[in-house]
Amino acid sequence: MHTKMLAVAIATSLTFTSFGAFAQTNPGETQQLADLQAQLAALQTKVAQLEQTQAAQPAPAPAASDTAHRLDALEKLVDNTRLGGTMFVDFSNLDQTSNGKKTSASGTGLDVKRFYLSIDHKFNDVWSANLTTDFNYTSATGETQLFVKKAYVQGAFDKLATLRVGSANMPWIPFVEDWYGYRFVENTLVDRMHYGNSADWGLHLLGDNGVFNYQVSAINGGGYKNPSRSNHVDFAARVGVQPIKGLMFAVGGYDGDLGKDTATSPVLHSAKRYDAMAAWNRDGLRLGAEWFKADNWKNVLTRAGDSASGWSAWGSYDFARASIFARYDRVKPSEQLDPSLKDTYWNAGVAFPITKGIKVAVAYKDERLRNNGNVDVHSREVGAWGEVKF
Repeated sequence: MHTKMLAVAIATSLTFTSFGAFAQTNPGETQQLADLQAQLAALQTKVAQLEQTQAAQPAPAPAASDTAHRLDALEKLVDNTRLGGTMFVDFSNLDQTSNGKKTSASGTGLDVKRFYLSIDHKFNDVWSANLTTDFNYTSATGETQLFVKKAYVQGAFDKLATLRVGSANMPWIPFVEDWYGYRFVENTLVDRMHYGNSADWGLHLLGDNGVFNYQVSAINGGGYKNPSRSNHVDFAARVGVQPIKGLMFAVGGYDGDLGKDTATSPVLHSAKRYDAMAAWNRDGLRLGAEWFKADNWKNVLTRAGDSASGWSAWGSYDFARASIFARYDRVKPSEQLDPSLKDTYWNAGVAFPITKGIKVAVAYKDERLRNNGNVDVHSREVGAWGEVKF
């Protein structure tokens, strides 16, 4: 409507311009021309007012098709992105003695040992990405940390060909955790004794077709908290076979310098670890055993070499409203330098599912590290351990 009025005004202006030329040759029409010019001025004023009104009006709403396109894009983003979290928390009483004297670690308190917050985004059927942050707080030490545990891009080309680039799960510790099932109560054997990392920065190739599974990783070696480089990459691998559903046999290994071989501080030994596991998990019954042997894991920078070995056995059974579980570990942390040193650990308890994603276990733990000389550290802990997943 406004455009039509503007066109009329322009046409009228041109017409009166012609009249002006005519009036110059016809003096008798001067008064008529003056009247028409006044009308033209009034019309031009109205056109200017209409243009100002139109400029002040908001822009028209986007077309329905544009709105639908935006909603589809938002829905696709939400459908292809998942947010999750896992928290390990406990409230317990710890009684720890060293050579018969109580240590400062003793006492009662609440620990949020881990809080993982993860974001998974799927670009298409092949490519995806993951970011997992890790928070932990320990009341005994007052330590609070927030850092990245996993950050990788993944290409899933086949059941037996998945590539992860970045910080991702290592081949051994997370694999054993899945079969053990009670990570929220205690770390698995290799993790508890600090002879491995659960995640590291590097290239990870893995696959699982239900019967055969494997993972090979070329990593920096310092763990997910330390992405720094060294002179050589480390290698870790695992191969597993599930001959029947619920029964798993797996072996693994590690070789490298743990990210400590640098130009200013060369390593004197290579760290090696050998792993094995046999486990059963079906119809509510879990049984398993893990074994490891580590050479120079804590001695890559010392002249004297050393080795460690140990084993762990666990079992649990799920009833309708509760589960019972128990575990026993036995480790020789220093087979060459201190062969009499032994670490024994056991736990037992009952777990209760509170609701979907929340589980609480009431348990007792006992650990003793001692040798034939002056080392005797005994820890006894009783309390409640919880796991929250969403």
